[in-house]
Amino acid sequence: MSRTPHHPTREQIELPMVLDCLSDPIRLAIVYQLAQQERVSSELCCGDFTGLAGKSNLAYHFAKLRECGLMLTRVAGTNRFVRLRREDLDARFPGLLDAVISSAAKDADRLQLLGEFEETAAGGS
Repeated sequence: MSRTPHHPTREQIELPMVLDCLSDPIRLAIVYQLAQQERVSSELCCGDFTGLAGKSNLAYHFAKLRECGLMLTRVAGTNRFVRLRREDLDARFPGLLDAVISSAAKDADRLQLLGEFEETAAGGS
């Protein structure tokens, strides 16, 4: 049995599913944080998001993000690494991801999108 999670093809990514997925604050925070880290690293470990929710809750949100086509998951040993499917999303819906991230950035404090993640990434406690 393959440990590689199923990902939809580029053509299978549907706008209503993507928008529905992004309507959840935790999933929006995950996408926002992945986008913020793209300049430094193209992927993050699932454990980097523990400041947002509990482990099982995050697993649920990661699965939803993967199933709708927003995120790619790579398994390496016992670790799972995630990254945005920016190329696929930009090809299917030009400008959508940037518009969502830009809008989320304006409301990051109110939406509590940064939380402990930003503090940990910045080297804080």
